[in-house]
Amino acid sequence: MINNMVKSFGVSDVGFILLLIATIGDLVIPFFLAPFCKKYNHLTMVMSLLGNRNSPVHLIYNLWLIAAGMMLIIGSLKLYVMYLPASNILSKVLLFCVVLYAIGACILSGIFSVGETKALTTLPEKIHGYGSVLGFFVLTFVPLIIGIVSIRSKEVVLSIMSFIFFALAILFFALFVMADKARFENTIISNEGIWQRLSLLFMYAPIIMVSLKDIFMR
Repeated sequence: MINNMVKSFGVSDVGFILLLIATIGDLVIPFFLAPFCKKYNHLTMVMSLLGNRNSPVHLIYNLWLIAAGMMLIIGSLKLYVMYLPASNILSKVLLFCVVLYAIGACILSGIFSVGETKALTTLPEKIHGYGSVLGFFVLTFVPLIIGIVSIRSKEVVLSIMSFIFFALAILFFALFVMADKARFENTIISNEGIWQRLSLLFMYAPIIMVSLKDIFMR
């Protein structure tokens, strides 16, 4: 069934183009929207705060999250088919991780806005919070999976880079989790905004590399 869905793309690069738009857009769009939020700080604030109901750009950002999630789901089908010959199991796990992230951290987060604080008091805030956490957690393993299947596909450089990205994603995700702990208040570790962006960058990096390689070097 999945293979038939992907065949609908034909020989086009639509899936990988959508992956590039979703991943790169997710990293840069907050920088375009932040100037409209006077108190927003990239270093100390997470990106989802741009979508809280009191933000002047909340509608734009939340619609973007939903669109990005849809693009990631469609694009993940191309990743699945690309790595299916290397590993049937890992290609399915890769598909599952990207789709779960797209649903939890993008689509559900766009539909159910976060509050201005981390207190998950309302049902929408809980759905947003738990969906984001689960989504980010599974996305962390995408560089590792791509690294392994790239070895099997004899793509040594991509494999090595993916393992490096995985290590960096783990490091910055750990810092992101630690950032709101009381003992790290007023230290460099408390800058959760930058740790979130860096962890997301390295989670996305192998997907961006694979997409660019397929589009321009095929």
